[in-house]
Amino acid sequence: MKKAIAFALIGLSIASCTATEQGAGIGAASGAVIGGVATGNVRGAAVGAAIGGVTGAVIGRVAEQPGQCYYRDRYGRRYIDDCP
Repeated sequence: MKKAIAFALIGLSIASCTATEQGAGIGAASGAVIGGVATGNVRGAAVGAAIGGVTGAVIGRVAEQPGQCYYRDRYGRRYIDDCP
């Protein structure tokens, strides 16, 4: 049953319009599954969905910008710049 729900969520997230929406949907679904499995409760799934959704949206937004790449500096901060 849990697998069917997870596949349904992933399927719905892939049907989104933009790369940002797709990234947010896939990240939220994946985060919910990972958070639920890791903690064994709903609170962990909710936190995982929130973190996964935000991360997926950031990565999806970068995918919408042709010629732009997503980098991290030596301090772990994220930034977007022209691709080499």
